[in-house]
Amino acid sequence: MIDEHRPAPDRLDAATLGAEALGERATLVQFSTAFCQPCRATRAVLADVAAVVPGVTHLEIDAESRLDLVRALGVTATPTTLVLDAAGGVVRRAVGQPRRVDVIAALGAAIGD
Repeated sequence: MIDEHRPAPDRLDAATLGAEALGERATLVQFSTAFCQPCRATRAVLADVAAVVPGVTHLEIDAESRLDLVRALGVTATPTTLVLDAAGGVVRRAVGQPRRVDVIAALGAAIGD
């Protein structure tokens, strides 16, 4: 049974997210579902930003297949994006389709540049 009152973890690691590794400087974690139109646009924005900012990785997680993680992190809608620093600390969280400029600003907070 999941304790729905348990606070979301402050730090995430690659194993928890089902990835080989987190980004060297930051990680953009996107929770999506198959038929979510804004998720497609979010994927494009996050992948584009990760491609141009060195050391940043974009991970997309299928919310329907990772309900354990969705519940543990309190994800209630897709797309939801988490911005993690190099140590896996959750620096920012956004629900809905993010703007490129906001993603870059959040990465600035995560990277500390």
